Amino acid sequence: MRQAVRVLLLGDTHGALDARVLALARRCDLAVHAGDVGNAGVLDALRAACGTVQAVRGNNDVVWKWPAAQAPRLAALPLTLHVELPGGVLAVEHGDRAAAAVRHARLRRDHAAARAVLYGHSHRLLIDTGARPWLLNAGAAGRARTHGGASCLVLHATTRSWRVQARRFPT
Repeated sequence: MRQAVRVLLLGDTHGALDARVLALARRCDLAVHAGDVGNAGVLDALRAACGTVQAVRGNNDVVWKWPAAQAPRLAALPLTLHVELPGGVLAVEHGDRAAAAVRHARLRRDHAAARAVLYGHSHRLLIDTGARPWLLNAGAAGRARTHGGASCLVLHATTRSWRVQARRFPT
């Protein structure tokens, strides 16, 4: 395993990946998508930009919303991931399986062994490093409900420390 990686964290593209987020992916070692991908083209663009992409399925990643020919790609998306990074594990899920009022408590409980949890669903940018595991929501990296512009996070993970930067691209 490498000693340091730069990870693009994103979610809620709903089939449209903002070009500025894609440009940022070119400067990352891998991309991790927290669901509501929208179609395989988003994953292909990220893979072309940074080489490695991992993604989970969101509540809108359903067979009737994806092109029929992409059904096998959709079926291959898991509901949760645990990504091994230098210095710890990043747990990933979409976040739609719990009501907003209890979501953070459930994520921390269900992924207690992780260093951080990336989730989506709310389209709201969040970096909560006040307790372990950290809770990270990259907002929306597409066009749907961006709340001020497409956004994402960049995680700098080393064996000694993790640092997260928020990026927002105004509409």
